[in-house]
Amino acid sequence: MTPSLEPPAPAPEPAPVRPGRKLGPIMEGVGSVHRAWLEPLRAAYLGSGLTMSHLSVRVPLAKSKISELLRGLGHYPRWEIIFSLSVPLEVPSWPLYRLWRQAALEARKSPDWVEQSSDRIPVTTAQTPPLDHRAFQETVETMYRLYAQVFLDDDQRDTAVSNTFDILWLSWNDALASPDIRRFAWQALRATVMSRTPHIDGRPEFGAAAFDTIALRQLSTEAAQMHQMAESLQLFKAMSWLPEQQLDVMVMRRLYDFPPEEVSALLGVPLAIVRSSERHAIHFLESVICPPTETEGTTA
Repeated sequence: MTPSLEPPAPAPEPAPVRPGRKLGPIMEGVGSVHRAWLEPLRAAYLGSGLTMSHLSVRVPLAKSKISELLRGLGHYPRWEIIFSLSVPLEVPSWPLYRLWRQAALEARKSPDWVEQSSDRIPVTTAQTPPLDHRAFQETVETMYRLYAQVFLDDDQRDTAVSNTFDILWLSWNDALASPDIRRFAWQALRATVMSRTPHIDGRPEFGAAAFDTIALRQLSTEAAQMHQMAESLQLFKAMSWLPEQQLDVMVMRRLYDFPPEEVSALLGVPLAIVRSSERHAIHFLESVICPPTETEGTTA
């Protein structure tokens, strides 16, 4: 056997060891948008090699308070504190601010509080995401909006998609380092949409989408539309029981009629997985909507 001429791969560098207590997890009950900016901020801290002592020099908070902030403990933080953390951690401030602001309003902070909290720190709106991020957004944004539309009204849809791309901007290095950037991004979209989708018994409720299905738009008479509406509502109720991947495949394949190849590229999963997911989903839906007729026994 001919020996390889390639030099051996360097051993991975050990993670930086920090003195003091390990940063605890994010507290339960932290809102989805609050978590959306908090997780990238924590990831930046954990990957930076900085310590709480380093940060306390730059941030007007004690080390214990910074730790609480990074866990989502205590009162919702003012923007000037978050901004002062973002600078040494090299986190882009514009998407961070937009998510922070929305989470503040969802935490029932008044618009006056939000404005006063950020008055002393100018927000640079001129920041632009990386070029490859912008190219990716241009490629998938329309299809992301279609997916979100199935579960959310127009305003919530737009907010969810905007949040998704802000989250991706904050986590872009992680996205690039992931096995498949398309899969990484789709999971961010799905988590953002589902956090805003009403759920019943743990299942997403999306019957409102029956009013805008392709099949419904193609029918001309009111009677035909009402019949299709009833069928759609029954179908959507059954679809809510599907596992995540099967549900996503069925939304893009059956509600929007995207080819399997495009669904594969959008979700970042192999084409064989898309076809298998669709096949299993159809089998389940048929068993629920059109169960086999039971007979009382054979006849002579």
